[in-house]
Amino acid sequence: MSEYKIVVPDNDILACVCGTNDSNLQLIEDNLGVPVFTRGNELSIETEDDEIKDRFQFIMDRIIDEIYDGGKNTEDIVVSVLNTTKKVDASEISILVPGSVKKIYPRTQHQAEYINMLQTKDMVFCTGSAGSGKTFLAVAEALRLVLSHKKNKIIITRPVVEAGESLGFLPGDLEQKIDPYLRPLRDAMEAIVTPETVRKLTESGIIEVAPLAYMRGRTLSNSVIILDEAQNTTNTQMKMFLTRMGENSKVFITGDPTQIDLPRKTPSGLVNSIRILYKIEEIGFMELTAEDVVRNRLVKKIVRAYENEKQSDEE
Repeated sequence: MSEYKIVVPDNDILACVCGTNDSNLQLIEDNLGVPVFTRGNELSIETEDDEIKDRFQFIMDRIIDEIYDGGKNTEDIVVSVLNTTKKVDASEISILVPGSVKKIYPRTQHQAEYINMLQTKDMVFCTGSAGSGKTFLAVAEALRLVLSHKKNKIIITRPVVEAGESLGFLPGDLEQKIDPYLRPLRDAMEAIVTPETVRKLTESGIIEVAPLAYMRGRTLSNSVIILDEAQNTTNTQMKMFLTRMGENSKVFITGDPTQIDLPRKTPSGLVNSIRILYKIEEIGFMELTAEDVVRNRLVKKIVRAYENEKQSDEE
């Protein structure tokens, strides 16, 4: 029986990995099906199975990365890592953006499946509540494709649903007017790469932001196109957007059908397009839930409460 070792040079990190009374190691052992031994600053397993060795290495790398990245509750981290390596091959469930200081890992099984879709499908619809990672992961994959020179451009758009103010009367040029609407996507980018990188990509035209209305008449080729807040598109707007897709492009559509801000009796283009297109095999569809919320734990409870309320109303 051969021994496979992993060295953890930081003793504090090692203690976090092991958990209180080695509770985290027990979870890892249950998942791998083999004992995990500790000796000094080493963790090891004894097995001849190369797949278990690779899985052990991947799990430990992910847990250590998450702890270095500021994760506090190590049991949550361990459970999350183990849950996300069940169905999708481990080599496919991370996003490494060139120039980023960290890999982007899924925190839930659904997020792992979503990343897999982003990387294997040319068009992906993702619905989910605030904090579920639908937009963040789409932005991360878009940055990976552009910064690794697989696509030439990122085009970010969002329907402008006005609430008492018209864009024509807001101060500033077009970019200044729409910046409040697109700020969440910029924030997501700046959480992955430096603000300076985002600025340079924007100034060079590699990142383009525009209201949805400005997509009409264009053919967008060799690009990653992200439509955020898609629940606020009309049927006409959604059809127009989907038909902008050109050669060698990828399209990511994200939205939350529970937060539609359209006028009453105006159907959502997002809901309608999913109903019409769901049988097309080349398109990916992912629904994230309260279980995928990775913000504050309280946010997850709030989202779950609203989901339960909706189910009660439907019954």
